[in-house]
Amino acid sequence: MADRPNILFIMSDDHAAHAIGAYGSRINRTPHIDRLAREGMRLNHCYCTNSICTPSRAAILTGQHAHVNGVRTLADRLDGRRPILVQKLLREAGYQTAIVGKWHLGHGGEADPTGFDYWNVLPGQGLYHDPDMIEMGEKKNYSGYVSDIISDLTLDWLEGRDPEKPFLLFCHHKAPHRPWEPGEKYASLYAEEDIPLPETLWDDYATRAEAARVARMRMEDLTERDLKAAPPENLSFEEERIWRYQRYIKDYLRCCASIDDSVGRILDYLDANGLAENTLVIYTSDQGFFLGDHGWFDKRFMYEQSLQMPFLARFPREIPAGTVSDAILTNNDFAPTFLDYAGSPVPAEMQGVSGRGVLCGEKPASWQTSLYYRYWMHKDSEHNVYSHYGVRTHRYKLIYYYGKGFGCKGASDEDTEPEWELFDLTNDPLEMTNVYADPAYAEAVRELTGELDQLQKKFGDVPAH
Repeated sequence: MADRPNILFIMSDDHAAHAIGAYGSRINRTPHIDRLAREGMRLNHCYCTNSICTPSRAAILTGQHAHVNGVRTLADRLDGRRPILVQKLLREAGYQTAIVGKWHLGHGGEADPTGFDYWNVLPGQGLYHDPDMIEMGEKKNYSGYVSDIISDLTLDWLEGRDPEKPFLLFCHHKAPHRPWEPGEKYASLYAEEDIPLPETLWDDYATRAEAARVARMRMEDLTERDLKAAPPENLSFEEERIWRYQRYIKDYLRCCASIDDSVGRILDYLDANGLAENTLVIYTSDQGFFLGDHGWFDKRFMYEQSLQMPFLARFPREIPAGTVSDAILTNNDFAPTFLDYAGSPVPAEMQGVSGRGVLCGEKPASWQTSLYYRYWMHKDSEHNVYSHYGVRTHRYKLIYYYGKGFGCKGASDEDTEPEWELFDLTNDPLEMTNVYADPAYAEAVRELTGELDQLQKKFGDVPAH
């Protein structure tokens, strides 16, 4: 197994695909991240199974849905005693393992990172400037900007690793998570530009479920801490919404710029040290993010900007350069993919499947054509997003707001009326029109409801609806 590749997994927090140049972004420039697309593959349909930070990270490490791995909400912790964690399995297979940056799966005792030869992580969300970090259980303070610090520590670990063993290295950035505090180097980016407005900035949610209408994540819900200033007086509603959008999005993009520079530094290191040919490099984010889309910031919903994860992969020995795939992949599939590249068996307990065939351009004939999603934090106190689950195929998305909290931490137990949404993504890619009650879509509703039932049974999550 001497030719087993190194695996370098770079993940940001809330970096939406439509803020990446390789995905055709109208608002951002990411030349270093785009390099991975030019030299490898871009996945157009990579999705999270629960669009919130902690559950997504748990899915990536376990290959399991939230109801199986136990991490359903931001308040849940990943039990590090679990044997089925991808870093443990690869370590047992002879890989060096390390994680640097954001962990966000709990701290102390069984919640500390396990299965890593080295770990140095932010406590909780961490700070953008002069952050504390926890290195192998010891708290340390670092001076500087968090993206630079995480990059430095990542490169330090690469420099000091055992060159005779393959490695699994997680480089997990905090940026561009709220409250969007850019470093000094990026503070004036876009100062003289107006960022293009999203097409759905003025969405009135007219045809959609109550859940969309009552969510508290519109531009008007951004705080002065988010915006770093109070809105000017005497603006009309339209003027103030645009002002808020411009203030928010520019800081968000400035934080993204620090991630792009980090990717460039790391790729340059691989080149300079002869590691590029035998290293699988992946860039992703723990979920998507609303960038003014539907008038919102944040995530949580199963709508596309929140559901989609960017996924760019380069492995020159196997992944053809400049390729694109429309195959559906989820974050449950990441761990099986890593194991496949390492030549290690995928445990039956993992619910995902290896995407290696997809990445090398040989998608299996029986490849998955749908995905199952579930968001658990019913009416969370800050954003008021209703719990829901659903199914997405290449053409349709069916969402069911089931209206119960199920006793989740950080959620309300107050019931709401169940509602359905159906979107025809071919004819309505912006998801503006709910066609669930349209008689012309009755057959699609029947088929998708059946597919939803099938997926819930397959994954062992069978709530009533």
